[in-house]
Amino acid sequence: MSRQRFQFELAQSAAEIRAYFALRRDIFCEEQGIFTGNDFDDLDPIAYPIVALDKSSSPQSKVVGVVRIYESEPQVWYGGRLGVQPEFRRVGRIGKGLIYKAVTTAHGWGCTKFLATVQLQNVRFFQRQHWHSLAEMDICDRPHHLMEADLNFYPPAVNPRPQLDLGTWLVS
Repeated sequence: MSRQRFQFELAQSAAEIRAYFALRRDIFCEEQGIFTGNDFDDLDPIAYPIVALDKSSSPQSKVVGVVRIYESEPQVWYGGRLGVQPEFRRVGRIGKGLIYKAVTTAHGWGCTKFLATVQLQNVRFFQRQHWHSLAEMDICDRPHHLMEADLNFYPPAVNPRPQLDLGTWLVS
């Protein structure tokens, strides 16, 4: 598979936003059973959705991975709701690309600390991406680790921080 096949970007169009929430629902509600109905929460209105696009789809790109980032306090950012469509998980680059896009984007917007709560089964993957565990915790009755990215590995991206207007993007 060509590297140019996948593109990582802030979700922009209404179609990308709908696909972003649909994939989150498929992963976190249907597949994992963590939430019922949808996984929308009070962080979504302040979060920036990031998507992995399969550019080989026609006639338009297909959303095959998702993550969100948000600033919890000045210069402290979190990533969350990282997910990849099951048939693309073995590709190996999508989760890594989403993490890289999330952290470099926040770093470019002034982030000095980037955190995530990571499901136990994904901790080793994050460690290979230059993250370290700060604490163990249970979230939704599942074991997680609070992890921090090594910002020395993630150079700040140069892209403008868009104004959030999720109210126009949300679909039930």
